[in-house]
Order: sequence, then C-alpha cells, then structure tokens
Amino acid sequence: MKIYNTLTKNKEEFKPLREGEVSMYVCGPTVYNLIHIGNARPMIIFDTFRRYMEYKGYKVNYVSNFTDVDDKIIKAANAEGVDSSVISERYIKECKKDMQAMNVREATTHPKATCEIDGMIAMISTLIEKGHAYVAADGTVYFRTRSFNEYGKLSHKNLDDLQSGGRSLLVTGEDQKEDPLDFVLWKPKKEGEPYWESPWCQGRPGWHIECSVMSKRYLGDTIDIHAGGEDLIFPHHENEIAQSEAANGVPFAHYWMHNAFLNIDNKKMSKSLGNFFTVRDISEKYDLQILRFFMLSAHYRSPLNFSDSLMESAKNSLERITNCVSALSFAIENKSGELTEEEKALLEQAKGYQTAFEEAMEDDCNTADAISSVFELVKFANQALKEERSAAFYKELKENILTLCDILGLIVEKKEELLDEEIENLIAQRQQARKDKDFAKADEIRDLLKEKGILLEDTREGVKWKRES
Repeated sequence: MKIYNTLTKNKEEFKPLREGEVSMYVCGPTVYNLIHIGNARPMIIFDTFRRYMEYKGYKVNYVSNFTDVDDKIIKAANAEGVDSSVISERYIKECKKDMQAMNVREATTHPKATCEIDGMIAMISTLIEKGHAYVAADGTVYFRTRSFNEYGKLSHKNLDDLQSGGRSLLVTGEDQKEDPLDFVLWKPKKEGEPYWESPWCQGRPGWHIECSVMSKRYLGDTIDIHAGGEDLIFPHHENEIAQSEAANGVPFAHYWMHNAFLNIDNKKMSKSLGNFFTVRDISEKYDLQILRFFMLSAHYRSPLNFSDSLMESAKNSLERITNCVSALSFAIENKSGELTEEEKALLEQAKGYQTAFEEAMEDDCNTADAISSVFELVKFANQALKEERSAAFYKELKENILTLCDILGLIVEKKEELLDEEIENLIAQRQQARKDKDFAKADEIRDLLKEKGILLEDTREGVKWKRES
C-alpha cells in the first residue's frame, strides 16, 4: 500500500507501527449545525480507506473526534438560551444520522473535546514544564512556536516568512504574546461561556490541543496515520505536531493524508454566495449513496466540483451497478446448476478485475480507478447474463461485485420489496391472460401496473418487475 505523505511530499510504502494493526486519527466536525457536504468528503474518503485496510486483514483503530466546545457552538447556544451541550449533543446526533445514510461506519472511538479536559490540562502543564509554553498575566497559556525547531515541516512554511508576511495566516493581535507566531493552548472564560477550572484560570482549551490529547489517549504518543481536509494542514495540523512532539518527545504521526477541497459549480462553497449545502439538503433530492459514489469518483487529492449535472451522472452510473446486481439476483433465482469447467475459467478471468481494483486502492487509495474496475466487472457480468450460464456462476459474479462495492461502502443490492396483494393478483392475472393469448387484457394490466409505479420486463426466465424511480 502506497500513501502520499503530506509530510514528505512523496508517495511512500505504508509500514504500520505494529504488524497487522493500523492506528488512524481523522479530524471530525465542529458540531454547531448540520454537517455540510465539505465535511462529508473526508468522512467518506477515510471510511473507504479504513474499509480497504480491514479487507486486507488489518485491525484498524479508527478515532474521529467531535469538537463540542467552540465559539460557534456557544453563539448558537446563547441565541437559543440553552447550555452549549444542548447544541452539541443535538448536532452530534444529527451528524451520526447523516453518516449512517452515507454508509459511513462509526469510528472505533468518537471522543468529545469536553470529556478530555483533564488530559488537555495535563499536556499543557507538561509543555509549560518543558519550556514550550508560558502563562500570560490574564491566565492565557501560549505555545512558544519558536521553541519547536521543526515548526512548519508539514505545511512546508518557513517561520521567518510567516513572521514577515504571514500575520494573516496566524491568530495575532494579543499584546501579551512573547512572539506573534505563538498560539493559544488555554484561554480565560468570557461572559456567557462554558468554562473549566485549571491551574491558570477558569477557561477552556484552544482548538489545536484537543486533537493532540485525544489522539494520545486513544491511539498512543505515535500513530500510523493522521488525516483530514487540506484546509487543516495549516495551522491546525502544524500546531498539533508542534505541541504533541514537544510534549511527548517522539514523532506524532508517520503518515499524513489530506483530501482536496470540494467546490460548488466551480466556486468555493459559501453561504454568502448561496451555494452552501448540508448533507441533509442533498438527501432531499438524492439518495446519499449517490453522494458517496460521487465523492469516490475522483481521487481524494484532486479538487472535486459538485453540481446537479454531475450528481445526475453519478446517479446513472450507480444504477448501472445496482441494475446488474438485480439482474444477477433474478438469474440466480431462476437458473440452476453447478459451475462448469468453462465457467471456472471465466471466473478466473473475472479475477483480473478484482486484482485491478486492489492495485488501484493500493496506489494511494485511488477510488476513481477502483470504480472503473468495478464497471469492467459489471460489463463482464452483463455479457454473461446474455448467455446460458449456471446459477452458481451468476452467484460467484454477484458476490464479487458486492465484495468490491462493500469496500467502497456502496450499497448496491436493494432490499427485497413486497408487492401488496392487489398488485400480486394483477401480475398473476396478466400471466394468465398471456397464456390464454388474451394480449389486449395483458397489455391493459401492464398499463395499470405502470400507473401504480410498477414496471414489468418479460424475460426468458419469467417476469421481472421494479418500482419506477
């Protein structure tokens, strides 16, 4: 497995810290509202990476946090006149609903920042003791950025350049800082804000310290992979590295993976531009399996453009797979027989598509090429459906497609739908009319079923039906 490592700017062979195990931390959302489709991209991408690693036999410890204390959460809570925990718990619940609809599996652990305050205070205390942090007069604790010699190694930014021309890139303006490049680890409470007791003041943690502490607690001082959107590279992930390695004295993460931005109609997503969409918004128009397919249709490090036309294209592409699986299921039910020698040879040929799929996934999680391999297998299966093959052969093909789609997190086998008694009777009546050569009546019943949203297809094996989408 080769991974593009943001830290080295190279594609590297993945070698886990522990044989057969993967420790992975993915930055999660700040839960002040419903998640947007920009949040959805890393959720889907790194869930797929996790699924592939598990398919290859790794035990994956996958941690993804919820930031449940933040200025936006506090603002929303004050506007409603409720405790900030009411807002965060509400949107954690809604986030999990959207994740389930996108078939994003729950993390091994979903830590919440407010439950990890003691660990944050302990790490900040360690940083102060080691001279990497200091306490200002009002109780604010700052990290001494220049005390960490390797600062900038992830984002490949130079400290002197940041000092001279990058003030807008950093949180500045605090007169009590020793250096404009220093960043907050702990800050005093303000009126109407939640706060915690600390050795320095009543207050709350800075954002960056949260992930360092949660990663340390649930995965260890050094982890295999840290991941998130490319907007987190600087300053968030850069600051995580500085405070984690300064406190723990060992490398923080061996591999850093970052997905590229999602644009809307070739423009940056923004509420002011009116092109801001939540996952819930999209679910009102599309099944979220279509959104997942769309997100996987491009390489994760490539910018992805979202539009209605591209979603329609994704919908049609996904239907090609689901229709094939449905046709295979029908053939399995209406055929019989075990594998012939010829069919065994054909299945060996089909294994080539699975090999191509794995090669794509091994090459820095290239889901776009992996999906192409699935379509090659679907094409192979559709050709086989035109031929006289055994039920065992069709079953093997179906299982192969389902296996690859499951790695991608795509649900392509529709649950069996039961027709109500009226429609069951109408289909039986139509079949009888055809036997009686009363084709006018058969056509009349067919048209009536179409009005009820039931489409029929007459095949050599019998009548197939589906609900009109």
